Amino acid sequence: MAGLKEIRIRIASVKTTRQVTSAMKMVSAAKLKKAQDAILQIRPYAEKLHHILTSLTASLDNVEESLYTQPRDEKKVLIILITSNRGLCGGFNSNISKKAVDLAKTKYANQLNSGDVDFLTIGKQGVRFLKHAQMNVAGEENSIFDNLTFENVSTIASNVMRSYAEGSYDCIELVYNQFKNAAMQILTSEKYLPVEMGQEEEDEYGNHDFNYIYEPSKEYIIQELIPRSLKIQFYKALLDSHAAEHGARMTAMHQATDNATEIMGELTLQYNKARQASITNEILEITAGAEALKG
Repeated sequence: MAGLKEIRIRIASVKTTRQVTSAMKMVSAAKLKKAQDAILQIRPYAEKLHHILTSLTASLDNVEESLYTQPRDEKKVLIILITSNRGLCGGFNSNISKKAVDLAKTKYANQLNSGDVDFLTIGKQGVRFLKHAQMNVAGEENSIFDNLTFENVSTIASNVMRSYAEGSYDCIELVYNQFKNAAMQILTSEKYLPVEMGQEEEDEYGNHDFNYIYEPSKEYIIQELIPRSLKIQFYKALLDSHAAEHGARMTAMHQATDNATEIMGELTLQYNKARQASITNEILEITAGAEALKG
């Protein structure tokens, strides 16, 4: 059995750890509320905008002429991996990083073997994982979470769209954690470019586009909507990941705090047993000494 001093040191260490994890849990809970409100507010807008865009593209005969909707041979692929800058959030980073690597090794296996798969990382944890997995990291945008605004995200999205427009990449995928609740994140991979066309809607009388009146024209609206929709989609992915990160960290710190409390209970019990045994030994030694003096 460990000595009393050693057990006291361990109890003090676990108590300090519990204080840290409890504080981190409260900080993450406060940040989660703001991040959750942000993603819940933008999600309906982003989904409706994407729905309108796909409905419009499906109704045009010359949609292939659009720069961002024209299908290409997927020779060069860019995978955008969104993680966090800090750890201590359970399997949040490792799970999504593994999904990105698996995506490259399965869906884009041929391109990966020929060295035509690049990664753009948003979050330091993703960079570490990809480099350890010996993947090609073409760029890093780790500072975006310091000031996560639509304007700053638009700059990154514009650079990504430009690389696609210039032919640097033929296919771009987004891989991120989608926020569901504080305890659950959905591993998500979705095609970012080219924009996938939807199916044209019909009402009960067989009329198309019954929900919308277009002015000045469908073609003009599409050319305006596509870049904005892509920026909104990119921004939504980052907000999703940001909220999911705080939820994962809050849950992980809650579990760590509970574990620390349990360990402290076990150590305290162990300390009391050791202290009782020590006192019993001292009493026995005093009794034995007294008996020896009598003799």
